[in-house]
Amino acid sequence: MSTYHDGNRQLHDRFDTRRLADRLDDVLVSDTIDDNDAAFITSVDHFFLATVSPDGLPTVGYKGGAPGFVRVLDDRTLAFPNYNGNGMYLGMGNILGNGQVGMLFMNWERGVRLRVHGEATIDFEDPLTDSYPEAQFVVRVRTTSIFPNCPRYVHRMVPAERSTFVPETGRRTPVPSWKREDWAVDVLPAGDPALDPDAPVV
Repeated sequence: MSTYHDGNRQLHDRFDTRRLADRLDDVLVSDTIDDNDAAFITSVDHFFLATVSPDGLPTVGYKGGAPGFVRVLDDRTLAFPNYNGNGMYLGMGNILGNGQVGMLFMNWERGVRLRVHGEATIDFEDPLTDSYPEAQFVVRVRTTSIFPNCPRYVHRMVPAERSTFVPETGRRTPVPSWKREDWAVDVLPAGDPALDPDAPVV
């Protein structure tokens, strides 16, 4: 699969970057996950996920978890869980309709970022699901291209705290307070943790 299409090439030629773009493609872009990529991916606690609907409507979402929640299964395959959310399933629905995804992994302190493009699939019987506390299902991504990006425009930021909503073994996960609001509580899906009056609320 070519990294560039006609739109890219128009801009390469307009700004005389075709040679540079081709060199970066030769030197940095791979379809496999090397040891450095794997170490970085499994060290982060969040990433951004871009998906596209079957009609071509894009969306991007934030996915957070504990460090290591994105797993490297082999040199072409990543896996991550989907947790209970707002029920819209915009990104996950797009994956079922059009599996093309982009993933952006960040380390804000060091200004490091890594892009992963691939084909995502969802198997509701995936054997990995039970290894993620409270996961609804697992998404697997077959990589098509992986490459770092220049860090110069990345704003340096220091993490404050991880989300208390990330499920952990041996701890009851709180429910978000909005799910107890009048406008939401009567339409929650059966079995939603927020329906339990004893569930902790944040």
